[in-house]
Amino acid sequence: MKFPLLLLSLSILVACSEQPSSPDSISVNDTPAPDQQAPVDGAAAWPHGYMAAVANPYATDAAALMLEQGGHAVDAAIAAHAVLGLVEPESSGLGGGGFMVVYEQESQQVRFLDGRETAPAAATANMFTEAGEPLGYLDAWQSGRSVGVPGTIALYKLAHDTYGKLPWATLFEPAIELASQGFVVSEKMAGYLPQMAQITNLDENPGAAEYFYPNGEPLQAGMVIPNPEYALTLQRVADEGPAAFYSGEIAEAMVAAAQAAPLGGTMTMDDIAAYRAVERPAICGPWRDLNICSATPPSSGAMQIMVANLYDHLLPDNATQQDRVRAFVDAQRLAYADRDHYFGDPDRIDVPLDLLLDPEYLEHRGLSPAEPGATPMHGDPSAVLNTDVVAEWAPDRTLEAAGTTHFSIVDSEGNAVSATMTVESPFGSSRWAAGFLLNNEMTDFSRDYRPDEPEQANMIRPGARPRSSMSPTVILDADQQLYMVTGSPGGNSIPAYTAKTVLGIVDWGMSVQEAIDFPNIIARGETVRVEIGVEPGQQLADQLRAAGYNVQESEGENSGLHVILVTDDGLVGAADPRREGTVAAGQPE
Repeated sequence: MKFPLLLLSLSILVACSEQPSSPDSISVNDTPAPDQQAPVDGAAAWPHGYMAAVANPYATDAAALMLEQGGHAVDAAIAAHAVLGLVEPESSGLGGGGFMVVYEQESQQVRFLDGRETAPAAATANMFTEAGEPLGYLDAWQSGRSVGVPGTIALYKLAHDTYGKLPWATLFEPAIELASQGFVVSEKMAGYLPQMAQITNLDENPGAAEYFYPNGEPLQAGMVIPNPEYALTLQRVADEGPAAFYSGEIAEAMVAAAQAAPLGGTMTMDDIAAYRAVERPAICGPWRDLNICSATPPSSGAMQIMVANLYDHLLPDNATQQDRVRAFVDAQRLAYADRDHYFGDPDRIDVPLDLLLDPEYLEHRGLSPAEPGATPMHGDPSAVLNTDVVAEWAPDRTLEAAGTTHFSIVDSEGNAVSATMTVESPFGSSRWAAGFLLNNEMTDFSRDYRPDEPEQANMIRPGARPRSSMSPTVILDADQQLYMVTGSPGGNSIPAYTAKTVLGIVDWGMSVQEAIDFPNIIARGETVRVEIGVEPGQQLADQLRAAGYNVQESEGENSGLHVILVTDDGLVGAADPRREGTVAAGQPE
Protein backbone atom coordinates (compact mmCIF):
# COMPACT_ATOMS: atom_id res chain seq x y z
CA MET A 1 0.00 0.00 0.00
CA LYS A 2 1.34 3.42 -0.99
CA PHE A 3 1.18 6.38 1.34
CA PRO A 4 -0.97 9.37 0.29
CA LEU A 5 0.62 11.99 -1.90
CA LEU A 6 1.05 14.68 0.74
CA LEU A 7 4.66 15.76 0.92
CA LEU A 8 6.04 15.26 -2.58
CA SER A 9 6.91 18.61 -4.13
CA LEU A 10 5.97 17.99 -7.76
CA SER A 11 6.89 21.18 -7.60
CA ILE A 12 8.90 20.78 -36.93
CA LEU A 13 8.26 21.35 -41.64
CA VAL A 14 10.60 24.30 -41.72
CA ALA A 15 9.35 27.88 -41.45
CA CYS A 16 10.83 30.84 -39.65
CA SER A 17 9.57 33.75 -37.64
CA GLU A 18 10.62 37.33 -38.12
CA GLN A 19 11.58 39.76 -35.42
CA PRO A 20 9.28 42.72 -34.76
CA SER A 21 9.51 45.32 -37.50
CA SER A 22 8.81 48.10 -35.04
CA PRO A 23 9.14 48.48 -31.28
CA ASP A 24 5.36 48.46 -30.92
CA SER A 25 4.63 45.15 -32.64
CA ILE A 26 4.50 41.51 -31.68
CA SER A 27 5.72 39.13 -34.35
CA VAL A 28 4.40 35.67 -35.09
CA ASN A 29 4.93 35.85 -38.85
CA ASP A 30 6.64 33.25 -41.01
CA THR A 31 8.98 35.35 -43.16
CA PRO A 32 11.95 37.41 -41.98
CA ALA A 33 11.96 41.10 -42.79
CA PRO A 34 14.10 41.94 -45.86
CA ASP A 35 16.72 43.80 -43.83
CA GLN A 36 17.27 40.67 -41.76
CA GLN A 37 18.14 38.42 -44.71
CA ALA A 38 21.64 39.70 -45.48
CA PRO A 39 24.05 36.82 -44.85
CA VAL A 40 26.67 37.19 -42.17
CA ASP A 41 29.82 35.11 -41.77
CA GLY A 42 28.85 33.62 -38.42
CA ALA A 43 32.34 32.46 -37.42
CA ALA A 44 33.94 35.78 -38.34
CA ALA A 45 31.19 37.82 -36.67
CA TRP A 46 31.23 35.82 -33.43
CA PRO A 47 34.36 36.20 -31.30
CA HIS A 48 33.08 34.60 -28.09
CA GLY A 49 33.49 30.85 -28.59
CA TYR A 50 30.95 28.41 -27.27
CA MET A 51 29.20 27.80 -23.95
CA ALA A 52 26.85 25.15 -22.57
CA ALA A 53 24.91 25.38 -19.31
CA VAL A 54 23.31 21.99 -18.67
CA ALA A 55 21.65 20.20 -15.78
CA ASN A 56 24.25 17.46 -15.17
CA PRO A 57 28.05 17.39 -15.57
CA TYR A 58 27.98 14.34 -17.85
CA ALA A 59 25.54 16.09 -20.16
CA THR A 60 27.52 19.34 -20.08
CA ASP A 61 30.59 17.40 -21.16
CA ALA A 62 28.67 15.77 -24.02
CA ALA A 63 27.52 19.17 -25.26
CA ALA A 64 31.04 20.58 -25.02
CA LEU A 65 32.42 17.62 -26.98
CA MET A 66 30.09 18.36 -29.89
CA LEU A 67 30.91 22.07 -29.75
CA GLU A 68 34.65 21.38 -29.70
CA GLN A 69 34.19 19.48 -32.96
CA GLY A 70 32.54 22.51 -34.55
CA GLY A 71 29.00 21.23 -34.08
CA HIS A 72 25.94 23.43 -34.17
CA ALA A 73 24.22 24.30 -30.90
CA VAL A 74 21.49 21.85 -31.93
CA ASP A 75 24.05 19.04 -32.24
CA ALA A 76 25.21 19.81 -28.72
CA ALA A 77 21.62 19.97 -27.45
CA ILE A 78 20.79 16.51 -28.79
CA ALA A 79 23.97 14.98 -27.38
CA ALA A 80 23.39 16.63 -24.01
CA HIS A 81 19.81 15.49 -23.77
CA ALA A 82 20.55 11.91 -24.79
CA VAL A 83 22.87 11.85 -21.77
CA LEU A 84 20.34 13.56 -19.50
CA GLY A 85 17.82 10.85 -20.30
CA LEU A 86 20.30 8.36 -18.86
CA VAL A 87 21.71 10.20 -15.83
CA GLU A 88 18.66 12.31 -14.92
CA PRO A 89 15.68 10.04 -15.77
CA GLU A 90 13.60 11.63 -13.05
CA SER A 91 13.41 14.79 -15.14
CA SER A 92 13.32 13.92 -18.84
CA GLY A 93 14.20 11.26 -21.38
CA LEU A 94 13.40 9.42 -24.58
CA GLY A 95 9.94 8.57 -23.28
CA GLY A 96 8.95 12.22 -22.99
CA GLY A 97 9.12 15.35 -25.11
CA GLY A 98 10.08 18.99 -25.11
CA PHE A 99 10.62 22.29 -26.86
CA MET A 100 13.60 23.93 -28.55
CA VAL A 101 13.90 27.62 -29.37
CA VAL A 102 16.78 28.12 -31.81
CA TYR A 103 18.50 31.36 -32.79
CA GLU A 104 20.50 31.35 -36.03
CA GLN A 105 23.24 33.96 -36.06
CA GLU A 106 23.62 34.16 -39.84
CA SER A 107 19.97 34.92 -40.61
CA GLN A 108 19.05 36.41 -37.22
CA GLN A 109 16.00 34.16 -37.22
CA VAL A 110 14.39 32.50 -34.21
CA ARG A 111 12.55 29.23 -34.66
CA PHE A 112 10.43 27.13 -32.33
CA LEU A 113 10.53 23.34 -32.63
CA ASP A 114 7.70 21.53 -30.85
CA GLY A 115 8.30 17.96 -29.68
CA ARG A 116 5.47 17.94 -27.15
CA GLU A 117 3.81 14.58 -26.47
CA THR A 118 0.37 13.94 -27.96
CA ALA A 119 -2.81 12.31 -26.68
CA PRO A 120 -3.67 8.90 -28.15
CA ALA A 121 -6.44 8.85 -30.74
CA ALA A 122 -8.78 7.10 -28.28
CA ALA A 123 -8.24 9.64 -25.49
CA THR A 124 -11.41 11.22 -24.10
CA ALA A 125 -12.15 14.30 -22.03
CA ASN A 126 -13.37 12.15 -19.13
CA MET A 127 -10.61 9.52 -19.20
CA PHE A 128 -9.42 10.52 -15.71
CA THR A 129 -12.93 10.35 -14.27
CA GLU A 130 -14.38 7.41 -12.37
CA ALA A 131 -18.01 7.35 -11.20
CA GLY A 132 -18.34 11.01 -12.11
CA GLU A 133 -15.41 12.10 -9.96
CA PRO A 134 -11.86 12.88 -11.06
CA LEU A 135 -9.20 10.35 -10.13
CA GLY A 136 -6.83 11.43 -7.42
CA TYR A 137 -3.58 12.76 -8.78
CA LEU A 138 -1.52 9.78 -7.61
CA ASP A 139 -3.83 7.30 -9.34
CA ALA A 140 -3.89 9.36 -12.54
CA TRP A 141 -0.11 9.92 -12.49
CA GLN A 142 0.74 6.22 -12.11
CA SER A 143 -1.87 4.99 -14.59
CA GLY A 144 -1.30 3.95 -18.18
CA ARG A 145 -3.82 6.59 -19.16
CA SER A 146 -1.26 9.24 -18.25
CA VAL A 147 1.10 8.23 -21.05
CA GLY A 148 1.23 10.43 -24.14
CA VAL A 149 3.03 9.59 -27.38
CA PRO A 150 6.70 10.52 -26.86
CA GLY A 151 8.15 13.32 -29.00
CA THR A 152 11.83 13.45 -28.02
CA ILE A 153 13.36 11.40 -30.86
CA ALA A 154 11.22 13.13 -33.50
CA LEU A 155 12.31 16.48 -32.07
CA TYR A 156 15.95 15.42 -32.30
CA LYS A 157 15.47 14.50 -35.96
CA LEU A 158 13.62 17.66 -36.93
CA ALA A 159 16.24 19.83 -35.24
CA HIS A 160 19.13 17.92 -36.78
CA ASP A 161 17.62 17.97 -40.28
CA THR A 162 17.20 21.74 -39.97
CA TYR A 163 20.49 22.71 -38.32
CA GLY A 164 22.80 19.77 -37.69
CA LYS A 165 26.42 19.88 -38.82
CA LEU A 166 27.80 16.71 -37.26
CA PRO A 167 26.69 13.21 -38.35
CA TRP A 168 23.48 11.99 -36.71
CA ALA A 169 25.12 8.92 -35.17
CA THR A 170 27.93 11.00 -33.63
CA LEU A 171 25.46 12.77 -31.38
CA PHE A 172 24.60 9.60 -29.48
CA GLU A 173 28.13 8.35 -28.86
CA PRO A 174 28.61 9.93 -25.40
CA ALA A 175 25.29 8.57 -24.09
CA ILE A 176 25.86 5.11 -25.58
CA GLU A 177 29.33 4.93 -24.01
CA LEU A 178 28.04 6.00 -20.59
CA ALA A 179 25.11 3.60 -20.75
CA SER A 180 27.39 0.75 -21.72
CA GLN A 181 30.24 1.38 -19.29
CA GLY A 182 28.28 2.89 -16.43
CA PHE A 183 27.84 6.31 -14.84
CA VAL A 184 27.95 7.58 -11.27
CA VAL A 185 24.49 7.93 -9.73
CA SER A 186 23.95 11.53 -8.63
CA GLU A 187 22.64 12.69 -5.29
CA LYS A 188 19.62 14.19 -7.02
CA MET A 189 18.46 10.94 -8.59
CA ALA A 190 19.27 8.87 -5.51
CA GLY A 191 17.53 11.38 -3.25
CA TYR A 192 14.19 10.83 -4.99
CA LEU A 193 14.18 7.03 -4.85
CA PRO A 194 13.22 6.32 -1.21
CA GLN A 195 10.25 8.67 -1.44
CA MET A 196 9.22 7.30 -4.84
CA ALA A 197 9.03 3.84 -3.29
CA GLN A 198 6.55 5.18 -0.75
CA ILE A 199 4.18 6.97 -3.10
CA THR A 200 4.59 5.54 -6.63
CA ASN A 201 4.90 2.21 -8.42
CA LEU A 202 8.49 2.83 -9.50
CA ASP A 203 9.74 0.10 -7.17
CA GLU A 204 7.12 -2.37 -8.46
CA ASN A 205 6.84 -1.88 -12.20
CA PRO A 206 8.75 -4.35 -14.39
CA GLY A 207 12.08 -3.00 -15.55
CA ALA A 208 11.96 0.10 -13.39
CA ALA A 209 12.01 -1.90 -10.16
CA GLU A 210 15.06 -3.94 -11.16
CA TYR A 211 16.94 -0.90 -12.45
CA PHE A 212 16.27 1.65 -9.70
CA TYR A 213 15.90 -0.81 -6.79
CA PRO A 214 18.38 -3.66 -7.36
CA ASN A 215 17.80 -6.41 -4.80
CA GLY A 216 14.92 -4.34 -3.48
CA GLU A 217 17.11 -1.44 -2.34
CA PRO A 218 17.18 2.03 -3.94
CA LEU A 219 20.28 3.09 -5.83
CA GLN A 220 22.70 5.10 -3.72
CA ALA A 221 24.60 8.22 -4.76
CA GLY A 222 28.09 7.29 -5.91
CA MET A 223 27.18 3.88 -7.30
CA VAL A 224 28.35 3.19 -10.85
CA ILE A 225 25.60 1.59 -12.94
CA PRO A 226 25.19 0.79 -16.63
CA ASN A 227 21.95 0.74 -18.62
CA PRO A 228 22.52 -1.71 -21.48
CA GLU A 229 18.89 -1.46 -22.63
CA TYR A 230 19.27 2.29 -23.04
CA ALA A 231 22.53 1.81 -24.92
CA LEU A 232 20.86 -0.65 -27.30
CA THR A 233 17.90 1.67 -27.90
CA LEU A 234 20.16 4.62 -28.67
CA GLN A 235 22.39 2.50 -30.90
CA ARG A 236 19.38 1.48 -32.95
CA VAL A 237 18.22 5.10 -33.20
CA ALA A 238 21.76 6.14 -34.21
CA ASP A 239 21.95 3.44 -36.89
CA GLU A 240 18.37 3.36 -38.17
CA GLY A 241 16.99 6.82 -37.36
CA PRO A 242 13.64 7.61 -35.71
CA ALA A 243 11.94 4.66 -37.45
CA ALA A 244 13.67 2.39 -34.95
CA PHE A 245 11.83 4.20 -32.16
CA TYR A 246 8.42 4.84 -33.71
CA SER A 247 7.91 1.31 -35.02
CA GLY A 248 9.04 -2.21 -34.26
CA GLU A 249 10.23 -3.62 -30.95
CA ILE A 250 10.80 -0.33 -29.12
CA ALA A 251 7.33 0.96 -30.01
CA GLU A 252 5.82 -2.40 -29.03
CA ALA A 253 7.50 -2.17 -25.63
CA MET A 254 6.08 1.34 -25.11
CA VAL A 255 2.56 0.20 -26.03
CA ALA A 256 2.75 -2.79 -23.71
CA ALA A 257 3.92 -0.65 -20.80
CA ALA A 258 1.25 2.02 -21.39
CA GLN A 259 -1.58 -0.51 -21.70
CA ALA A 260 -0.59 -2.49 -18.59
CA ALA A 261 -2.65 -2.36 -15.37
CA PRO A 262 -3.49 -0.46 -13.31
CA LEU A 263 -5.78 1.70 -15.43
CA GLY A 264 -4.13 0.81 -18.71
CA GLY A 265 -4.03 3.48 -21.37
CA THR A 266 -5.12 3.46 -25.00
CA MET A 267 -1.84 4.28 -26.78
CA THR A 268 -1.35 2.05 -29.83
CA MET A 269 1.29 1.37 -32.46
CA ASP A 270 -0.70 3.55 -34.85
CA ASP A 271 -0.56 6.45 -32.37
CA ILE A 272 3.22 6.11 -32.13
CA ALA A 273 3.72 5.79 -35.88
CA ALA A 274 1.60 8.89 -36.48
CA TYR A 275 3.65 11.17 -34.21
CA ARG A 276 5.31 14.21 -35.80
CA ALA A 277 7.42 16.97 -34.28
CA VAL A 278 6.46 20.30 -35.82
CA GLU A 279 7.81 23.76 -36.26
CA ARG A 280 5.65 26.63 -35.09
CA PRO A 281 6.33 30.34 -35.37
CA ALA A 282 8.38 31.60 -32.47
CA ILE A 283 6.83 34.53 -30.65
CA CYS A 284 8.95 37.67 -30.43
CA GLY A 285 7.94 40.84 -28.65
CA PRO A 286 9.68 44.07 -27.67
CA TRP A 287 10.59 45.03 -24.14
CA ARG A 288 12.56 48.23 -23.69
CA ASP A 289 15.38 47.96 -26.25
CA LEU A 290 15.34 44.17 -26.23
CA ASN A 291 13.42 41.57 -28.18
CA ILE A 292 12.12 38.63 -26.13
CA CYS A 293 11.63 35.49 -28.22
CA SER A 294 10.09 32.30 -26.92
CA ALA A 295 7.81 29.39 -27.69
CA THR A 296 4.18 29.77 -28.74
CA PRO A 297 1.37 27.54 -27.43
CA PRO A 298 1.12 24.80 -26.41
CA SER A 299 4.10 26.34 -24.58
CA SER A 300 3.74 29.27 -22.19
CA GLY A 301 6.76 31.14 -23.53
CA ALA A 302 4.65 34.15 -24.44
CA MET A 303 4.30 34.82 -20.72
CA GLN A 304 7.88 36.14 -20.77
CA ILE A 305 6.76 38.99 -23.02
CA MET A 306 3.62 39.52 -20.98
CA VAL A 307 5.34 39.61 -17.59
CA ALA A 308 8.14 41.94 -18.70
CA ASN A 309 5.79 44.49 -20.28
CA LEU A 310 3.21 44.29 -17.51
CA TYR A 311 6.02 44.83 -15.03
CA ASP A 312 6.93 48.14 -16.66
CA HIS A 313 3.31 49.32 -16.60
CA LEU A 314 3.03 48.40 -12.92
CA LEU A 315 6.31 49.97 -11.85
CA PRO A 316 5.92 53.37 -10.13
CA ASP A 317 8.27 56.28 -10.72
CA ASN A 318 11.35 56.26 -8.49
CA ALA A 319 10.63 52.63 -7.65
CA THR A 320 12.32 51.01 -4.69
CA GLN A 321 13.42 47.38 -4.73
CA GLN A 322 10.27 46.56 -2.78
CA ASP A 323 8.21 48.26 -5.50
CA ARG A 324 10.02 46.18 -8.13
CA VAL A 325 9.25 42.92 -6.38
CA ARG A 326 5.61 43.87 -5.99
CA ALA A 327 5.39 44.85 -9.68
CA PHE A 328 6.89 41.46 -10.55
CA VAL A 329 4.28 39.73 -8.40
CA ASP A 330 1.35 41.62 -9.92
CA ALA A 331 2.67 41.11 -13.47
CA GLN A 332 2.80 37.37 -12.86
CA ARG A 333 -0.71 37.29 -11.41
CA LEU A 334 -2.15 38.98 -14.49
CA ALA A 335 -0.12 36.94 -16.99
CA TYR A 336 -0.88 33.61 -15.33
CA ALA A 337 -4.61 34.40 -15.26
CA ASP A 338 -4.63 35.03 -19.01
CA ARG A 339 -2.39 32.03 -19.74
CA ASP A 340 -4.53 29.70 -17.67
CA HIS A 341 -7.72 30.77 -19.39
CA TYR A 342 -6.71 31.06 -23.04
CA PHE A 343 -3.73 28.78 -23.73
CA GLY A 344 -4.07 25.28 -25.15
CA ASP A 345 -3.09 23.30 -28.24
CA PRO A 346 -3.20 25.79 -31.14
CA ASP A 347 -4.09 22.94 -33.51
CA ARG A 348 -7.29 22.34 -31.54
CA ILE A 349 -8.37 25.78 -30.29
CA ASP A 350 -7.95 29.41 -31.30
CA VAL A 351 -5.42 30.98 -28.92
CA PRO A 352 -5.73 34.80 -29.23
CA LEU A 353 -2.01 35.29 -28.78
CA ASP A 354 -1.69 38.46 -30.84
CA LEU A 355 -4.46 40.10 -28.80
CA LEU A 356 -3.06 39.01 -25.44
CA LEU A 357 0.33 40.49 -26.40
CA ASP A 358 -1.02 43.67 -27.96
CA PRO A 359 0.71 46.65 -26.27
CA GLU A 360 -2.63 48.42 -25.76
CA TYR A 361 -4.10 45.40 -24.03
CA LEU A 362 -1.04 44.91 -21.82
CA GLU A 363 -1.14 48.56 -20.82
CA HIS A 364 -4.83 48.21 -19.96
CA ARG A 365 -4.13 45.12 -17.84
CA GLY A 366 -1.28 46.88 -16.08
CA LEU A 367 -3.54 49.76 -15.08
CA SER A 368 -5.93 47.49 -13.19
CA PRO A 369 -4.08 44.76 -11.25
CA ALA A 370 -5.97 42.55 -8.85
CA GLU A 371 -5.98 43.66 -5.24
CA PRO A 372 -3.37 41.77 -3.19
CA GLY A 373 -5.94 39.65 -1.35
CA ALA A 374 -8.12 38.95 -4.39
CA THR A 375 -7.97 36.17 -6.95
CA PRO A 376 -6.76 37.66 -10.26
CA MET A 377 -9.15 37.12 -13.17
CA HIS A 378 -8.37 36.77 -16.84
CA GLY A 379 -8.88 39.78 -19.07
CA ASP A 380 -10.95 40.19 -22.23
CA PRO A 381 -8.72 41.51 -25.01
CA SER A 382 -11.60 41.72 -27.47
CA ALA A 383 -13.37 44.28 -25.26
CA VAL A 384 -10.22 46.38 -24.88
CA LEU A 385 -9.21 46.24 -28.54
CA ASN A 386 -12.72 46.29 -30.04
CA THR A 387 -12.10 43.12 -32.05
CA ASP A 388 -14.10 39.97 -32.65
CA VAL A 389 -15.06 38.26 -29.42
CA VAL A 390 -12.51 35.68 -28.32
CA ALA A 391 -13.54 32.22 -27.19
CA GLU A 392 -14.78 31.91 -23.63
CA TRP A 393 -13.67 28.83 -21.75
CA ALA A 394 -14.58 27.20 -18.45
CA PRO A 395 -12.23 28.00 -15.54
CA ASP A 396 -8.92 26.17 -15.82
CA ARG A 397 -8.21 23.39 -13.31
CA THR A 398 -4.89 22.09 -14.65
CA LEU A 399 -2.29 20.83 -12.18
CA GLU A 400 1.32 20.58 -13.38
CA ALA A 401 4.00 18.74 -11.46
CA ALA A 402 7.43 20.23 -10.85
CA GLY A 403 9.66 18.01 -12.96
CA THR A 404 11.54 18.65 -16.22
CA THR A 405 15.04 19.85 -17.21
CA HIS A 406 16.45 22.84 -19.08
CA PHE A 407 19.70 23.66 -20.87
CA SER A 408 21.08 26.70 -22.69
CA ILE A 409 23.74 26.42 -25.40
CA VAL A 410 25.64 28.86 -27.64
CA ASP A 411 27.95 27.50 -30.32
CA SER A 412 31.15 28.98 -31.73
CA GLU A 413 29.26 30.79 -34.51
CA GLY A 414 26.78 32.48 -32.17
CA ASN A 415 23.87 30.12 -32.82
CA ALA A 416 21.88 29.37 -29.70
CA VAL A 417 19.47 26.78 -28.31
CA SER A 418 17.17 27.18 -25.34
CA ALA A 419 15.63 23.77 -24.68
CA THR A 420 13.27 22.49 -22.01
CA MET A 421 12.57 18.75 -21.93
CA THR A 422 10.34 16.64 -19.71
CA VAL A 423 8.68 13.39 -18.72
CA GLU A 424 6.29 15.50 -16.57
CA SER A 425 6.32 14.32 -12.92
CA PRO A 426 9.43 12.81 -11.29
CA PHE A 427 10.21 9.57 -13.18
CA GLY A 428 7.21 10.17 -15.44
CA SER A 429 4.57 7.44 -15.20
CA SER A 430 7.07 5.04 -13.56
CA ARG A 431 6.53 2.71 -16.56
CA TRP A 432 9.64 1.26 -18.20
CA ALA A 433 10.20 0.40 -21.86
CA ALA A 434 13.46 -0.45 -23.67
CA GLY A 435 15.69 1.18 -21.07
CA PHE A 436 13.77 4.39 -20.37
CA LEU A 437 10.69 5.68 -18.57
CA LEU A 438 7.46 6.74 -20.22
CA ASN A 439 5.97 10.15 -19.51
CA ASN A 440 2.77 10.98 -17.64
CA GLU A 441 2.12 14.00 -19.84
CA MET A 442 -1.61 13.41 -20.14
CA THR A 443 -1.96 14.76 -16.62
CA ASP A 444 -0.82 18.12 -18.02
CA PHE A 445 -4.28 18.44 -19.51
CA SER A 446 -7.07 19.58 -17.26
CA ARG A 447 -8.30 16.29 -15.80
CA ASP A 448 -11.39 17.65 -14.05
CA TYR A 449 -13.99 17.17 -16.77
CA ARG A 450 -17.45 18.60 -16.12
CA PRO A 451 -19.88 17.92 -18.96
CA ASP A 452 -22.33 20.56 -17.74
CA GLU A 453 -19.74 23.34 -18.21
CA PRO A 454 -18.23 24.85 -21.36
CA GLU A 455 -15.01 23.24 -22.51
CA GLN A 456 -11.72 24.25 -20.96
CA ALA A 457 -9.02 25.49 -23.31
CA ASN A 458 -6.69 22.75 -22.04
CA MET A 459 -9.23 19.93 -22.12
CA ILE A 460 -8.15 16.45 -23.23
CA ARG A 461 -8.75 16.01 -26.96
CA PRO A 462 -7.65 13.10 -29.19
CA GLY A 463 -4.27 13.79 -30.75
CA ALA A 464 -3.86 17.08 -28.90
CA ARG A 465 -0.75 18.36 -27.15
CA PRO A 466 -1.25 19.36 -23.52
CA ARG A 467 -0.55 22.92 -22.51
CA SER A 468 2.90 23.35 -21.02
CA SER A 469 4.50 25.91 -18.73
CA MET A 470 7.87 25.28 -20.35
CA SER A 471 9.26 28.60 -21.55
CA PRO A 472 12.59 28.26 -23.37
CA THR A 473 13.60 31.83 -24.15
CA VAL A 474 16.14 33.68 -26.28
CA ILE A 475 16.53 37.46 -25.96
CA LEU A 476 18.02 39.65 -28.69
CA ASP A 477 19.37 43.18 -28.46
CA ALA A 478 18.23 46.18 -30.50
CA ASP A 479 20.33 44.98 -33.44
CA GLN A 480 18.77 41.49 -33.32
CA GLN A 481 22.01 40.05 -31.99
CA LEU A 482 22.01 37.39 -29.30
CA TYR A 483 21.81 38.83 -25.78
CA MET A 484 20.55 36.09 -23.43
CA VAL A 485 19.53 32.43 -23.40
CA THR A 486 17.43 31.37 -20.43
CA GLY A 487 14.87 28.89 -19.14
CA SER A 488 14.06 26.51 -16.32
CA PRO A 489 12.20 23.36 -15.28
CA GLY A 490 9.61 23.52 -12.51
CA GLY A 491 6.05 22.80 -13.66
CA ASN A 492 3.64 25.72 -13.28
CA SER A 493 6.45 27.77 -11.75
CA ILE A 494 8.59 27.79 -14.92
CA PRO A 495 7.33 31.15 -16.26
CA ALA A 496 8.05 32.79 -12.89
CA TYR A 497 11.48 31.23 -12.54
CA THR A 498 12.47 32.27 -16.04
CA ALA A 499 11.09 35.81 -15.80
CA LYS A 500 13.06 36.32 -12.57
CA THR A 501 16.32 35.94 -14.50
CA VAL A 502 15.20 38.39 -17.19
CA LEU A 503 14.21 41.10 -14.71
CA GLY A 504 17.10 40.34 -12.38
CA ILE A 505 19.75 40.80 -15.05
CA VAL A 506 18.14 43.61 -17.03
CA ASP A 507 16.39 45.69 -14.36
CA TRP A 508 17.65 44.71 -10.93
CA GLY A 509 21.36 45.12 -11.62
CA MET A 510 22.25 41.51 -10.86
CA SER A 511 24.91 39.29 -12.32
CA VAL A 512 23.79 36.11 -14.05
CA GLN A 513 24.54 34.00 -10.97
CA GLU A 514 22.92 36.51 -8.61
CA ALA A 515 19.73 36.50 -10.70
CA ILE A 516 19.58 32.71 -10.60
CA ASP A 517 20.35 32.55 -6.87
CA PHE A 518 17.77 35.21 -5.92
CA PRO A 519 14.72 33.80 -4.09
CA ASN A 520 12.07 32.43 -6.40
CA ILE A 521 8.68 34.15 -6.20
CA ILE A 522 5.71 32.47 -7.85
CA ALA A 523 2.44 34.39 -8.06
CA ARG A 524 -0.24 32.28 -9.72
CA GLY A 525 -3.80 32.64 -8.55
CA GLU A 526 -4.56 33.92 -5.08
CA THR A 527 -1.30 32.71 -3.49
CA VAL A 528 2.19 34.18 -3.72
CA ARG A 529 4.82 31.57 -2.93
CA VAL A 530 8.14 32.91 -1.71
CA GLU A 531 11.35 30.92 -1.29
CA ILE A 532 12.47 31.80 2.23
CA GLY A 533 15.35 29.33 2.30
CA VAL A 534 17.40 31.80 0.24
CA GLU A 535 18.26 35.32 1.37
CA PRO A 536 16.48 37.73 1.38
CA GLY A 537 13.47 35.44 0.97
CA GLN A 538 12.06 35.86 4.46
CA GLN A 539 12.25 39.64 4.17
CA LEU A 540 10.44 39.55 0.84
CA ALA A 541 7.75 37.26 2.24
CA ASP A 542 7.20 39.56 5.21
CA GLN A 543 6.95 42.63 2.99
CA LEU A 544 4.46 41.02 0.62
CA ARG A 545 2.37 39.72 3.50
CA ALA A 546 2.30 43.18 5.04
CA ALA A 547 1.08 44.53 1.68
CA GLY A 548 -1.92 42.20 1.86
CA TYR A 549 -0.83 39.26 -0.30
CA ASN A 550 -1.66 35.69 0.64
CA VAL A 551 1.93 34.51 1.08
CA GLN A 552 2.97 30.88 1.19
CA GLU A 553 6.50 30.35 2.45
CA SER A 554 8.65 27.75 0.73
CA GLU A 555 11.95 26.44 2.08
CA GLY A 556 13.17 25.40 -1.35
CA GLU A 557 12.11 25.57 -4.97
CA ASN A 558 12.60 23.13 -7.83
CA SER A 559 14.06 25.58 -10.34
CA GLY A 560 16.90 24.49 -12.58
CA LEU A 561 17.78 27.74 -14.31
CA HIS A 562 20.58 27.68 -16.87
CA VAL A 563 21.42 31.07 -18.33
CA ILE A 564 23.96 32.44 -20.79
CA LEU A 565 24.49 36.18 -21.22
CA VAL A 566 26.42 37.81 -24.05
CA THR A 567 28.60 40.69 -22.85
CA ASP A 568 31.26 42.85 -24.47
CA ASP A 569 33.82 40.74 -22.66
CA GLY A 570 32.39 37.43 -23.83
CA LEU A 571 29.88 34.84 -22.64
CA VAL A 572 28.84 34.66 -19.00
CA GLY A 573 26.96 31.55 -17.94
CA ALA A 574 25.61 30.16 -14.70
CA ALA A 575 23.76 27.12 -13.37
CA ASP A 576 21.15 26.92 -10.65
CA PRO A 577 22.64 25.74 -7.34
CA ARG A 578 19.28 24.14 -6.53
CA ARG A 579 20.17 21.34 -8.98
CA GLU A 580 23.36 19.74 -10.35
CA GLY A 581 24.06 21.77 -13.47
CA THR A 582 27.44 22.95 -14.71
CA VAL A 583 28.77 25.34 -17.34
CA ALA A 584 31.44 24.62 -19.94
CA ALA A 585 33.01 27.10 -22.36
CA GLY A 586 35.77 27.12 -24.95
CA GLN A 587 36.78 27.45 -28.58
CA PRO A 588 36.32 24.70 -31.18
CA GLU A 589 39.30 22.66 -32.31
